[in-house]
Amino acid sequence: MFTQPSVSSFTAAYHPMENHDIHANLLEVTVVGCKKLKDTEWISRQDPYVCVEYGSNRSRTRVCTDGDKNPIFQERFVFRLMEGLRELNIDVWNSNTLSRDDFIGSGRVQLAKVLSCGYDDGSWPLQTKTGRYAGEVQLIMHYANVNKPTNSYAPSAAPYSSMYHAPPPASVAQYVPASAGAYSAPSPYSYAPTSYTYPPSPYRPPNAGVYPPAPYPPQVASYPPQPYGSYKPHGSSHPGRRIIQALFEGFLENNF
Repeated sequence: MFTQPSVSSFTAAYHPMENHDIHANLLEVTVVGCKKLKDTEWISRQDPYVCVEYGSNRSRTRVCTDGDKNPIFQERFVFRLMEGLRELNIDVWNSNTLSRDDFIGSGRVQLAKVLSCGYDDGSWPLQTKTGRYAGEVQLIMHYANVNKPTNSYAPSAAPYSSMYHAPPPASVAQYVPASAGAYSAPSPYSYAPTSYTYPPSPYRPPNAGVYPPAPYPPQVASYPPQPYGSYKPHGSSHPGRRIIQALFEGFLENNF
């Protein structure tokens, strides 16, 4: 025997909010189709249709002619929700022309997920009156008025604070010194730095008049050398020396 999932399994999975007010809000339900329906026809193909019931509101799809076990509908319905009623009733029938319509199966669709998430797309099982498996119905549901709590996710850590802080507003009083003579904390840069001077050297520089610089480049003797006897010593222009030189030359001429 087929067993339909209980209501508690859906509510435990999605945890809908108990204080969520759904009264008079709109729920959109699209009947996509059915799968693996129980066949109620012996010779021809069956013509299924789906009835969707919410409270006293009942809507029905068109008949899918020759839809047999896997009919496609793609029809949309809108229901106005009521507080305390959070499920849909689904009935699937086979349309007959000459006799009463044949019952294929029924099922209940829980609205816990769509009311908490805003969207639900899935297949729900159908069963016969005796509880046997009769196929599945596929629905797409939309709910726009999802309750989105603002304080559901508290920050786990303190918010990031930058190491650079904005300056205080202009309205905050700033510290102003009382007067120039009042005591103030010494500043590490209270005086302007002066240029550093080296102490005078204990050694005096040499006098330029005592040590005249040598001429550069040094004087080089002229080449070729002068012949013998042409050398005139320094200061030969003195009168006494010229007399002695003349006497010496005359002595040489008379004796040699």
